Amino acid sequence: MPQQISFISLGCAKNQVNCEQMMALCRDAGYGVTESVPGSDVCVINTCGFIDSAKEEAIDNILSVAALKARGQVKKILVTGCLSQRYQKELMEELPEVDGVMGTGSYGEIVSAVEQVLAGETPRRFGDINGPVEEGDRVLTTPGYYAYLRIAEGCNNWCSYCIIPKLRGRYRSRPMDKILEEARMLSDRGVKELMVIAQDITRYGTDLDGQYHLAELLRELCKLDFHWIRLHYLYPDEITEELIDTIAQEPKIVKYLDIPIQHCNDGVLKAMNRRGDKAFLLEMFQKLRDRIPGLVLRTSLITGLPGEDEAAFEELCGFLRQVRIERAGVFPYSPQEGTAAERMERVSEEEARRRAELLVDVQSEVIDEYNESMQGEVLEVLCEGFDGQAMCYVGRSFAESPDIDGRIYFTADGEAEEGSFVPVRITGAMDGELTGELMEE
Repeated sequence: MPQQISFISLGCAKNQVNCEQMMALCRDAGYGVTESVPGSDVCVINTCGFIDSAKEEAIDNILSVAALKARGQVKKILVTGCLSQRYQKELMEELPEVDGVMGTGSYGEIVSAVEQVLAGETPRRFGDINGPVEEGDRVLTTPGYYAYLRIAEGCNNWCSYCIIPKLRGRYRSRPMDKILEEARMLSDRGVKELMVIAQDITRYGTDLDGQYHLAELLRELCKLDFHWIRLHYLYPDEITEELIDTIAQEPKIVKYLDIPIQHCNDGVLKAMNRRGDKAFLLEMFQKLRDRIPGLVLRTSLITGLPGEDEAAFEELCGFLRQVRIERAGVFPYSPQEGTAAERMERVSEEEARRRAELLVDVQSEVIDEYNESMQGEVLEVLCEGFDGQAMCYVGRSFAESPDIDGRIYFTADGEAEEGSFVPVRITGAMDGELTGELMEE
């Protein structure tokens, strides 16, 4: 029986893709690949190190696996990803249970690192985080009907509160032919919903020849056998007229755009090194709604950022009420060591959390209004199976992205097949999520 390598992937979808690539490399090297940690010879923990809660989750997972190791249920622990990239020296000093570490520039070296830890060595691999994006096969860990397609790595935006450029390197676009080759492979495997991801997909291609190529790439993807194509994340100042037209005209591209703005106050935006101001954001959102009928917007907002006084916070609440952004992730500011914003004056973390709770209340009002507007509508829903606790089926429409938005709960007289698209009439709402009933086709 081959030696077993288990994998735990934490954090964002981009991290998940890295983990899937490492799994494929280990599989191709002859190892058994499993998501079941107990009984594995090596457990690879692919970490996130972006904000404090992500760091805590990573450390908790390392300690949980370390407890299994102490009981003889895991032989070796190899930590990869952003946390090890960020704390290259401290990680193994403070967590002696860890047998090896790898940074974000060394995912392709996973097999040799596994060989080292199995041989009793202590690999510390930190390759060039600005190197070309590594290509390769993947072991899909998402349900078979959806998958992520990473089109670029790194970030050039250098927002003053964000550590990602130091962890992931400068922005590097993947060659379009490589992206399309991978997309065809995903389509051939039966993927129906393709999620195009990068830290900033709108910038795609600009590092290659100075031109925006996302719209061109999307048109090529729409030629493949996908039912839905979903976009994460678009930066507001990089959205071109060609891109808007492409999103509006291509029926496979779901009319759901994830555009992180973080704030709306001009002073806060400037301090955060964000391009554009409140007037620009208002104009941009209105233009998108005018040209893309039925558009649902998602964004992320941060309370307690440096420069946010009570008036700026009230302005943010008013902005959310005015624009009616249907989906918003709200986060209290968490100062990150090594960033410019860490040295700026700000409110306490307790106050940032209080403001986040108040902003969530505003967002709840927007969601309730949206849910009310959907009553009686018939939506195309991707069925994700039967929920035994709720005793009904669950799924998502174009307006819900997996893991970050809610789901639609619906009843059916017959059966609804997991991974199929079915018509659901919306009849109610429950805790901010829609409910409905399957229509007979």
